Amino acid sequence: MLQIIFHIPFLNLPVYGYGLMLVLAFLACMHVSKRMAGQIGIDGEVFINATLIALVTGVAGSRLSHVLENWSEYSNPARTFAENFLDAVNIRSGGLTFYGGLFLATPCCLAYMIKKGLPIKKSIDIAAVCVMIGLGIGRIGCYLNGCCYGEICRPTYGAALTEFPYYSNPYIDQFHQGLLNPPPELVNMSITGAQTLKNPDQVKAENLTELASQQHSLPVQPTQLYSAFTALLLAILLWSYWTMPHLDGRVFALMMILEGPARFLLEMIRVEPAVLTGKFAGIPVSMSLSMVLGMTVFVAGLVMWPALGLGKTLRNDGFIVAAH
Repeated sequence: MLQIIFHIPFLNLPVYGYGLMLVLAFLACMHVSKRMAGQIGIDGEVFINATLIALVTGVAGSRLSHVLENWSEYSNPARTFAENFLDAVNIRSGGLTFYGGLFLATPCCLAYMIKKGLPIKKSIDIAAVCVMIGLGIGRIGCYLNGCCYGEICRPTYGAALTEFPYYSNPYIDQFHQGLLNPPPELVNMSITGAQTLKNPDQVKAENLTELASQQHSLPVQPTQLYSAFTALLLAILLWSYWTMPHLDGRVFALMMILEGPARFLLEMIRVEPAVLTGKFAGIPVSMSLSMVLGMTVFVAGLVMWPALGLGKTLRNDGFIVAAH
């Protein structure tokens, strides 16, 4: 975890790892989309604007989805409306749900592509590769920020684990769950007896920095890095398929088919609230929102794949002709 990468000289402005990764993701997607578009005769400059639209609407949709999924956290009656609102829009704290961004950015980008007269199926194939690149780099930002972490590790999980520092998201959550017992010097006690952790400003003001530096969360699964690796691997697979003869639009469909189950499996070891509970064949089932959306995306990809081939066939030489 490294929330602040460095400070801008003379201005003393912090550069956050989370925000830096978002910027790098945007630049990478912009470069890749422009190159891919140029290779198939599409104006690559148009994709620069499309990437910017995807960034803005993707972040907005991702944050909105996260807030709705964790509504109780952002409607805390102990805080004022302004405090809850500012917390809800503070993306520096992390908390961007991928599917929320995908579902808002997709129609916005499609509208822009239609307005510019771009070939939609070819364009969404390029977008599929870029979506995975952006997700992969963005998840590294999640790791630096300490959000989107996984379950507490057990010995059977092996050596893949991460201990996050004091006042990180895992540390705060585990403290409120009663799993951590920090030194009393780091704890605020209210009149009602409620306990809260001292924030970094308090720690610094009371010269408790060294004590705080010795505190760590319980080891958790670094699901952010798992997700980053998976997304970048999918980006390579999708780009490889894109370079081969294929029906337009099927790269995007393949992304949905592969990403949905991958996210479903990853959610099994992530800490996310359940939105669907019950029993299946007598077995208790608990699914997060991302699990439900992941399977929805998977099914949509399965439907989209054959639909794109209706009335067309792909010959061995790579030419697409009408089916007879």
